[in-house]
Amino acid sequence: MRQCFFCSQNVKIIDHENVEVLRRFVSSQAKIIDPRHTGVCASHQRQLAGAIKRARILGLLPFTRN
Repeated sequence: MRQCFFCSQNVKIIDHENVEVLRRFVSSQAKIIDPRHTGVCASHQRQLAGAIKRARILGLLPFTRN
């Protein structure tokens, strides 16, 4: 099993404005990738999902593929 990306980077809070990091965890169809494939722990997966949803609402990430 992989180690969580955010735990290894010692990240406490996932920022919704850091679009480059968020794009790593979004598929080409703009879906949030399952934590089994990304290796993110449960607490960071919840923060990640909230940050991606917040970034979508602000227009930083797309809701769907173009």
